[in-house]
Amino acid sequence: MDTWLLKLNVNKCKSVSYGRCNEYASEYTVSDIVIDKVDKIKDLGIVCDSRLKFDKHIDAKINTAYQMLGIIKRNFFHLTPDSFVVLYKSIVRSHLEYSEYVRNPHHQQLIEKIEKVQKMATKLIIAVKPLKYEERLRYLNLPTLKYRRIRGDIIEVYKMFSGRYDAIVTNWFTNRHI
Repeated sequence: MDTWLLKLNVNKCKSVSYGRCNEYASEYTVSDIVIDKVDKIKDLGIVCDSRLKFDKHIDAKINTAYQMLGIIKRNFFHLTPDSFVVLYKSIVRSHLEYSEYVRNPHHQQLIEKIEKVQKMATKLIIAVKPLKYEERLRYLNLPTLKYRRIRGDIIEVYKMFSGRYDAIVTNWFTNRHI
């Protein structure tokens, strides 16, 4: 009978301690090898630091969104508003709404950085470039990203309280026990 053993590559293991006083965290070892201690770690595509701030993750997603804007700008010279909206929604905004931490940050500075991507994106259309940001959004029929976050949260709360999820989740939110 063959037994399959999964070998752990200790050199790929990292340790991160979460909290304010993480400099006092102990060292971890596996097979007498000390595991490297890091301040931030990327797990399942999300960068998380030792203070549970997602600034680095949000910055990475914003940079990716700017790169996607650059691709649009270089490859599509005469964008119609309709074609721009399709491209923007599919390859730029998707990066800005990748995860809860990017989609709904709590710090005003991060909210403004995310909205700045959309402000810059709407200036790619020559016909609306001289307009103010709110007017460009109205012309392109795009909501602000802040509005999309609030609307998404309201929809989720509605689903929870109206029984759109399974019975366990609905009962937990409405304090009705099975």
